[in-house]
Amino acid sequence: MSKVVCIVTYKKITNEAKLAAYAAIAPATVQKHGDHFLARGYPVALRESGQKERTVVGVWESLEVALKWYESPEYQECLEVLGDGAVRDIKFLEHV
Repeated sequence: MSKVVCIVTYKKITNEAKLAAYAAIAPATVQKHGDHFLARGYPVALRESGQKERTVVGVWESLEVALKWYESPEYQECLEVLGDGAVRDIKFLEHV
């Protein structure tokens, strides 16, 4: 499989402090596992049924590498820090 794009949308942020703590440590795990971010933050413009949701977009060398990162002990610790601080939707799509 070719590269994959990971898209994370924050459907609901319930605890800004937990999100901030997560955001302070999660990028290091992403870089350690070989991803790089294409975009992070809130939309600068919306069209059609676009939602003003925090969104993160990254690129991985393969789905295997992306899932290895997601399941890694380092990232699982990040998820514990985030806890119930946000409701997210995470998608991995094949890069074209």
